[in-house]
Amino acid sequence: MTRVAKVLAGSVRAAAQLMRDLDDGVPAARLELARLHPHTGNAFVLGVTGNPGSGKSTLVDVLIANYRAQGLRVGCLAVDPTSPFTGGAILGDRVRMTRHALDEGVFIRSVATRGALGGVSRSTADMVHVLDAMGVDVVIVETVGVGQAEVDIIRLAHTTAVVLVPGLGDDVQAIKAGLMEIADVFVVNKSDSPGAHRVVKSLTMLRDLEGARPDGWVPRVVETVGTEGLGIDALVAAVESHREHLANGAGNPRAAARARLEIEAAARVLVDEGITAAGNLEALVERVVARELDPYSAAREILESR
Repeated sequence: MTRVAKVLAGSVRAAAQLMRDLDDGVPAARLELARLHPHTGNAFVLGVTGNPGSGKSTLVDVLIANYRAQGLRVGCLAVDPTSPFTGGAILGDRVRMTRHALDEGVFIRSVATRGALGGVSRSTADMVHVLDAMGVDVVIVETVGVGQAEVDIIRLAHTTAVVLVPGLGDDVQAIKAGLMEIADVFVVNKSDSPGAHRVVKSLTMLRDLEGARPDGWVPRVVETVGTEGLGIDALVAAVESHREHLANGAGNPRAAARARLEIEAAARVLVDEGITAAGNLEALVERVVARELDPYSAAREILESR
């Protein structure tokens, strides 16, 4: 049985091996992913993003438990930052999810960013497709702690939950750009802490000023205490409400936008690999240093030589 057939049959081992190869950029793995593509599009993808220390991993842990209680198979990709100095990554987010380690209905994998900006790694989208083809019902992607611009989660997730907590400074500055535009659900975590009411009030005010989005969706604001499991049912209900909204026709434009972003990202990967593999790269570098060639002409030579 081929590895593709094993993944389609639900083999965790085969899926894990394929995801490892995709993360390593193995060309044969991409061919296998292409064969899996017709079997994808069934899983619901939930993105969880927000500031560092906002409790994303704890919320994801209780979300997994909630979905499992509904009898759903869950996949989770926890993206951890890669050190720009050593190239290493601790991959420690799943430490907070150890209670699911022996549950055959849960697949959790830590993924290093490998220097990619945007809150997710370049291979995360590929791994989502593998989990989808394997038969997982819900895929949760937890990004690294992000600021206002690292919003690549929108090219992966059907629904994006942005997690915020009180005590991070000027609430309006923290939420007015980037994350404000991508959130389908705002989660004010640690809502039992001082200042939580102010965060909720600021979010609600900004949301009301923005009004409904072009597709008619008005982002929900949910209060939670992840460590206590409080507000999780309300969070799941808000996510499900957005999922139903997409099913009623609003999801078609978003699906096209996600596909476009995936194509663009894949093209960048292939271009980057072409640059790295270019046999004349060092010679071009020397010519640019000697001012015999400008960088754009050098880049054009690399692209035209492929």
